[in-house]
Amino acid sequence: MIPAFSQRRTSSTTPITLVTNKAYTAWVRKQGAAIRGGLRAAGFVAKPGAHIVLPSVKGQKRAVLAVIDEAPDLWAIADLPNKLPTGTYALDEALEPSVATVLAVGWGLGGYRFDRYLSDPRPDPAKLVIPKSVDRVALGAQVEATFLARDLINTPAADMGPPELAAAAKKMADRFGAKTRVVRGKVLEDQFPAVHAVGRAADKAPRLIDFTWGKAQHPKVTLVGKGVCFDTGGLNLKPAQGMRWMKKDMGGAAVSLGLAHLIMSARLPVRLRVIIPAVENNVAGNAFRPGDVLATRKGVSIEIGNTDAEGRLVLADGLALADEESPDLLIDCATLTGAARVALGADLPAMFCDDDGFAEALASASEAVNDPLWRLPLWQPYRRLLNTPIADINNAGTGGLAGAITAALFLATFVENAKTWAHLDLYGWNDTDRPGRPQGGEAMAMRALFEAIRQRFAVS
Repeated sequence: MIPAFSQRRTSSTTPITLVTNKAYTAWVRKQGAAIRGGLRAAGFVAKPGAHIVLPSVKGQKRAVLAVIDEAPDLWAIADLPNKLPTGTYALDEALEPSVATVLAVGWGLGGYRFDRYLSDPRPDPAKLVIPKSVDRVALGAQVEATFLARDLINTPAADMGPPELAAAAKKMADRFGAKTRVVRGKVLEDQFPAVHAVGRAADKAPRLIDFTWGKAQHPKVTLVGKGVCFDTGGLNLKPAQGMRWMKKDMGGAAVSLGLAHLIMSARLPVRLRVIIPAVENNVAGNAFRPGDVLATRKGVSIEIGNTDAEGRLVLADGLALADEESPDLLIDCATLTGAARVALGADLPAMFCDDDGFAEALASASEAVNDPLWRLPLWQPYRRLLNTPIADINNAGTGGLAGAITAALFLATFVENAKTWAHLDLYGWNDTDRPGRPQGGEAMAMRALFEAIRQRFAVS
């Protein structure tokens, strides 16, 4: 059971009364003098997100009042697990199932803790009794998948290098009966030369994680996640500020694993494949250099314009492998460019897609599940910015403009056979605490991707 949930009500369960800000005045008029007086004395202001523990009055149990919008979103009560006194709480069972589900998911996400390294862990969150109208399996999967991605991103690189990431992926794959292989050593160097080149300077050897699940006759859905467990920038070394949070540079792999968890938990009728090139981009005498020309699995030669544009190099080999079997849907997730963050900020992943229908479905799904993203164009004229006279393509390009687009165009070079391809350039991180979204790793775009995949492939 996820920490912020309880299976059943007890005599000590505290009810939560949800009131919209528009209905608050009418609700107050119906309350007794003790409640009205308590609200006045507390100076309570009814605005969405506000809550108060109501006093216990004769004949009534203690209760919590929470104010929400007319159409509450995922985060409407997501801060309550951390703000309410320890105990068990319950929502009104008369809530519409869709509303109850949204609120329960938000509550669950608000109960996240990452206290692996704390000598004095934070107290357990307040628990919510799962409403009867909520699908418990789907609720648990959504929260668990998010926790998985957050934990992977939050874990320092000393404890989440390529071998640890491979172990985490295999553990999850084994849980659902998926088949896993991990490629490393001479085989990696021969078959995935770009992955090997990026990771060869690190003490923890690079590897490629590859697992499959589902029936062979089902539509092929393949996920490729950037697994750069730490990025120094290589010989184009990052400044201290830019390197501080680079443990999160495997955020694409974390989101891909969380998405795989959702797909397998829902038993969607797809043949799922997950490919994660796992490396550390480090500095040593054998590090790849600016000006080097790297080979790739696809046979495309890459001139290195900047060793800090390493994520697209490992994705090139991962995408080439995925593309060889012509998947029906190919999705890659990566913390790829600062340019996407300059354009869209921390909260909005950039989405690129070569299929307008799927792009529209993904945009609609992101709105439906409150998991925002924004489409940017695969503007082909900018492909010239990646030209170089001594190789097939340059990994960094020239001019410094349209960096997120040129990165996506670089990746497109390695996708030819997939029926639909989408690329997510995401941040994978919350810079500050917000309800349900604590500072640290975040599974951005994961729920939106799952909803779009579910709608596309679920049996009606």
